[in-house]
Amino acid sequence: MTVMVNGPLPSGSYDVAVVGAGVVGCAIARELARHPRLRVALVEAQDDVGQGTSKANTAILHTGFDAAPGSLEARLVREGSRQLASYAAESGIAVEPVGALLVAWDEEQLAALPHLAEKAVRNEYADTRVIGPPELHEREPHLGPGALGALHVPGESIICPWTTTLAYATQAVRHGVDLHLNSPVSEVSWGEGAHILTTPRGTVRTRHLVNAAGLHADTLDRHLGHDDFTVHPRRGQLIVFDKLARDLVHHILLPVPTALGKGVLVTPTVYGNLLLGPTAEDLHDKRATGSTAEGLALLREKGARILPALLDEEITAVYAGLRAATERDDYRITAHPEQAYITVGGIRSTGLTASMAIAAYVTELLADTGLDLGPAEDLEPVRMPNLGEAHPRPHQNARLVATDPEYGTLVCHCERVSRGEIRDALASTVPPRNLDGLRRRTRARAGRCQGFYCGAAVRALFEGSGA
Repeated sequence: MTVMVNGPLPSGSYDVAVVGAGVVGCAIARELARHPRLRVALVEAQDDVGQGTSKANTAILHTGFDAAPGSLEARLVREGSRQLASYAAESGIAVEPVGALLVAWDEEQLAALPHLAEKAVRNEYADTRVIGPPELHEREPHLGPGALGALHVPGESIICPWTTTLAYATQAVRHGVDLHLNSPVSEVSWGEGAHILTTPRGTVRTRHLVNAAGLHADTLDRHLGHDDFTVHPRRGQLIVFDKLARDLVHHILLPVPTALGKGVLVTPTVYGNLLLGPTAEDLHDKRATGSTAEGLALLREKGARILPALLDEEITAVYAGLRAATERDDYRITAHPEQAYITVGGIRSTGLTASMAIAAYVTELLADTGLDLGPAEDLEPVRMPNLGEAHPRPHQNARLVATDPEYGTLVCHCERVSRGEIRDALASTVPPRNLDGLRRRTRARAGRCQGFYCGAAVRALFEGSGA
């Protein structure tokens, strides 16, 4: 098992290098790990997996009901949704099938609901139905006044995005993939049947290259002479409300979609909070992940209409993520056989849902471009810590605590995280490199006090581990 963070990169050549260790890049590396003859590298600019768009999204496991029928995204979301639901159950990833309601607030939106139901059928999802105000308010009694109806989509779920990415990376590394962190790719050259990737830690030589660089996929594409698309970072700001607000809503509350995306929604999270957001701000700066007063004010204005009582609840946190929007509303997955190169660009908010299907599709493209995959083997299953609020936490398991009292000693009381969980995360296959990484693996410091009470104790455990 190889996870390299510092020092020079190893010499030698890889069969495939995947650039970008977000949820899609990690899924591709995991899929390639099923072929043990391949030597595979996963190259990431930052010090942890899932540090970009993958860590800052609305964490919805989509059905794909509203994708553009016939698009690559529609197909891969449809396939990936089923695959990820099964994988999550096998791997301990938190999922809650809460369903969704697309709420119509005016006559034009109401008239659009039957068309959305028809689109769902074209996307091979036939379980939607239009409901009127009485059933809508029975389902969501705290909904704001004036709603004229909704489209009920029972198959939509919420999921833990952090654990999903980490599970993929863990399986990949355990099956021989080299994970190179802190390795931003500054140059790419192609010649004599090999790509040479230049990073501050040295070079990576590989016969086949997969570009899963997210917001920077267009930049990497241009290094190899392509100008097929441009990534326009689209910022989504979100507000996280305290767990005491959770009973205000029972479904994912969606607006009727627009050209800019799915709009501002209210959704529960598997961690027991409520999310309000996101905004949809087209920017030029691919590092602009800060929240703004204007963006948060807009969210509160939208929230006041959707769920008025929500604004009386305490806010736990705010955050913002950047989506990789392009000129076309579809994934930009392209094979360049003459360069043994695959571009995986324009993967937007549905990338989490589609990740396993994208990985299988990209692997097929690699085979079509001349990569001899060799025989495939089943991967050893992983069992990840279930971070969901609906799942019993380790400190609640009397047998586990009796076996190992560390699981009965709480460090973060807001999120009820034990010393045993922190210890396990620090000793895991892909351990955290900082306190934020530890938070994504355990929920420590993610609660209402945001680390005010537990911060010193969590830091002491982190620093004492030598991480």
